[in-house]
Amino acid sequence: MATGSNIRTFFNGSWHSEDKFVMRAADHGSWLGTSVFDGARFLDGVAPDLKAHCERVNRSAEAMMITPTVSPNEMVDIILEGLKKSNSKEAVYIRPMYWAIDGGDLAIVPKKGITGFAVCLEDLPMADPNTAATLTTTSFRRPVLEDNVVNAKAGCLYPNNARMLAEARAKGFSNALVADVMGNVAETATSNIFIVKDGEIFTPIPNGTFLAGITRNRHISNLLAAGHKVHECILSFQDVHDADEVFMSGNMMKVTPVKSFDSTNYQIGPITKKVRNLYWDWAHS
Repeated sequence: MATGSNIRTFFNGSWHSEDKFVMRAADHGSWLGTSVFDGARFLDGVAPDLKAHCERVNRSAEAMMITPTVSPNEMVDIILEGLKKSNSKEAVYIRPMYWAIDGGDLAIVPKKGITGFAVCLEDLPMADPNTAATLTTTSFRRPVLEDNVVNAKAGCLYPNNARMLAEARAKGFSNALVADVMGNVAETATSNIFIVKDGEIFTPIPNGTFLAGITRNRHISNLLAAGHKVHECILSFQDVHDADEVFMSGNMMKVTPVKSFDSTNYQIGPITKKVRNLYWDWAHS
């Protein structure tokens, strides 16, 4: 079941106007979960940081021991061709992906150079900028490199995120604020997190338990260029309770304001609004 609509798929060298079947039952990615993906966006005639997303999916593949077979530049060209063919009037979610096909040693380690590749384009509207999230804690935590492939954007990581999200939804909240192995704030179940206190911006320092997102890094660069103080540091859950503003950062919606964390409420403040404006100013520059 797709997230969006009007699916277009690049597979085996050509574009298809459908959500095309690409994996077989015996593919390594199907039965052992060796798949990676990335997500980019196309809207208002631009695809911000598209090449960076294509570069990251190749790094993710390598981290999963999958051989990447398409260069970032080639991937960008394929995606731009697909966007041109579809000529969609909606915002588009762009998802390049790899999976291993054959297994080597005891069938567990993927064989090098035998790789599946596809790109999926889906029409997926952006959220209303005034739509705010509600956060709560979760009993599930982010894994570490010693027990999972946290240095890849890998499909096998997402069942843990799904548990976080389902637990938060069962408690009546829209998302979960997640701890790392040390009990400090890492991210939400779906995106990176920022807080604002006394006009300064804070975000968890990358510590190997979560992906420091491309959109997150873009927000930091834009804020620094605009003269704001941004701190990558250890954050506690109490820091989030004490914040003046909280917002989430991710490729899917770019900036999502947070209106509450458990019983603590926030306004959609000036920094949150500015982050959004800075992003779109940069994207169209």
